[in-house]
Amino acid sequence: MAVRAVRGAVQLERDEAGHMDEQVGALLTAVLERNGLSADDLISIWFTATPDLHSDFPAAAARKLGIVDVPLICAQELDIAGAMPRVVRILAHIETDRSRAEINHVYLGAATALRKDIAQ
Repeated sequence: MAVRAVRGAVQLERDEAGHMDEQVGALLTAVLERNGLSADDLISIWFTATPDLHSDFPAAAARKLGIVDVPLICAQELDIAGAMPRVVRILAHIETDRSRAEINHVYLGAATALRKDIAQ
């Protein structure tokens, strides 16, 4: 079993806690499904949010999905002029038999523009 990293991002339409839960939950669900993972395969998840998001912690969405015994941490993205607004990014560390080439990184909605080279 190898340790791998999975990237992902989603752009929110608005800064509201319920909307963040919904969108981050969809992102995490897609990462798990597209990579054939369960919560037991997760080692840790880093969440970042752009500075314009203040309504909730993105990690709260993971807890609501039942990811309760995995270390999670939230941080703020750099405030770069011209960067896409209202974005939550994830970096999940996982245990898997998949090779790096077989990892499916997930960018939902408008966030696909962030990493066209790896977005699935």
